[in-house]
Amino acid sequence: MSYLKSKAIYGGPGARFWVGVLLTGLTGLAAAPHLLPTPDFAGLYRPVPDRLLPVLRREGDSLRIFLNHRATVPGSAAPSLRLTGWATYEAKQPLWQQVRAARPYPGSNPAAPVQVLTTAVAAASLPAGAVLQISLDTPALTNQPPGADQDPATTAWLCLTPEVLTRPFVLLDSAGVVLDRPYLNTGERVAVAMFGLSQPVRWRRYPTGTPALPPFTDPRRQAAAPRTLGMLDSSAAPVVAGNLLRLPAQGLYALKVGGAGGEPVHTVPLLVVPASFPGQSTAPEVIEPLLYLTTAAERQGLLKAAEPKRAIDRFWLDASGSDQSLARDKIRRYYSRVTTANELFTGHKAGWLTDQGLLYVVLGPPQGVSRLPDGTERWHYDQAGRQGEAVAFTFRPRPTTLAPANYELVRRPEYEMLWYAAVEKWRRTTTAR
Repeated sequence: MSYLKSKAIYGGPGARFWVGVLLTGLTGLAAAPHLLPTPDFAGLYRPVPDRLLPVLRREGDSLRIFLNHRATVPGSAAPSLRLTGWATYEAKQPLWQQVRAARPYPGSNPAAPVQVLTTAVAAASLPAGAVLQISLDTPALTNQPPGADQDPATTAWLCLTPEVLTRPFVLLDSAGVVLDRPYLNTGERVAVAMFGLSQPVRWRRYPTGTPALPPFTDPRRQAAAPRTLGMLDSSAAPVVAGNLLRLPAQGLYALKVGGAGGEPVHTVPLLVVPASFPGQSTAPEVIEPLLYLTTAAERQGLLKAAEPKRAIDRFWLDASGSDQSLARDKIRRYYSRVTTANELFTGHKAGWLTDQGLLYVVLGPPQGVSRLPDGTERWHYDQAGRQGEAVAFTFRPRPTTLAPANYELVRRPEYEMLWYAAVEKWRRTTTAR
């Protein structure tokens, strides 16, 4: 372990490409007859092919819910949505619950492989700070209590911040589908779909964030981060909402929407990433996430190698005792975690670079997740300690205008040994299962 401690403070993507190469109206609820158990949110961090990713838009005294839906059977009926309002993530009783039919959004193409479905709910039922649970109302969920199912393919939870409750637009991609992710791939275009008076759209571009530091790092010994990001460039003239907008380069964008007719200006952060994202296709894209497993010298050696692909092969074969089967397994699991972290945690920077992505990539998905009323998350691992003991990590919300879903890990010196042990599991010949 000395080479890690002396040369790097890190221990260090599911590369889909590289695995192959390398080997009805609102109804108030009466008091529940019993208190419901506190949900465990760990299931929401499981990798699944299609996540339920609803987006909200304020329309007068209503909130409209948009949902991209891929019908498994051509011509099948749109699903109903079970909507549940909660005071907090830990509430024992819901504020209300209703089941609403989701209908195709007017103007959407019924023959398209992905349809935009929509329904609306009274804004008065959703105070700021409350939590909205949205679930597909399938037969399997009908007899379950509210909050019981945490399948990311059928359930989503939205924290209702003032910005979410008041934003009068959603973003659409060039196919007219709701943009339900906080990033665009290079070359994609985006349009602002307003409710009400059309508004001007401007943008500013900023550099993306830096990688997360290991969980034992003492923040007091780190250089103070700048309070503001230096703007790289900005739009020369506003674009009218509804027109397709192409963002010129990779980076973190702040879309500024509004200002006409006395309307407030809303800021939406949007990350522009490589075409392969959330996966990886080029050698640098595959090498960068090895930051958590390698020294700086090792990464430079991989980047400067005459044949980077062969060099990456050799890294994983060396970490697997030249066992090709084991190397394939490690590659598949490590890079699939990077891809899932990008899908789950991307915001002001790629998901694998965030504090949550750091743990997700090296330690894997947590076995348990609790969410406190203030938004704090606690991740529980059953056997993450050096002796196989249970370990918990705490993430505190640190939202900013350009990072509204940012979480910061509470770092502790006692995490140092378990972290290096976790890194060693990837680098030695035994499996990292």
